[in-house]
Amino acid sequence: MLKPSDKWTWYYDDREGNLMLDLGQDMVFKTNLSRKLLVDCALAINEFSVDDAAAFEIFREQLSYLSLSEPRQAELTLYCVAAKRFHKTVQPKSWFFDGLSSGDESPKEGDLIRMRNAHSDGYFIVLEVGESASLCACIDLDGFNLTSTKSLVFGQAIKVMHDRISVANHEFLSHPIAMVG
Repeated sequence: MLKPSDKWTWYYDDREGNLMLDLGQDMVFKTNLSRKLLVDCALAINEFSVDDAAAFEIFREQLSYLSLSEPRQAELTLYCVAAKRFHKTVQPKSWFFDGLSSGDESPKEGDLIRMRNAHSDGYFIVLEVGESASLCACIDLDGFNLTSTKSLVFGQAIKVMHDRISVANHEFLSHPIAMVG
């Protein structure tokens, strides 16, 4: 599995039109963040920070519970770290998701959550928690249909109000049962 390094460097590549992460040893990771989604500081060279490494560990641990291949887990983990650090502040787009009758649930960073609408029922990971809304990334390989013509792809982030979120960590954790006699 990929291990964070203080030698990694974030940079924006005009030719690719995306934020990139130089992993060293001639390896470069292309994030899913285009220029229009980035904060201004992302256009400069940025070191992979201690905060990035901490976020990497939180996301990697949670994503290890998913039935994704190791390369897909690493890809999604890096998408999450990039979005947490460099995604531009956006308004919630909660209208794409059904409200919950149980009231709002305050998630924590790294929580696996479930959201649904008339077109999809899917899972996301919480990247950044706000007072009443959180930035989340789609963790379903097939994506999530927002409408009949618009969808989120694997790893794409969206901000959603907490009254649309159902924390679903328990759906992914398997607890072994010990038989006692």
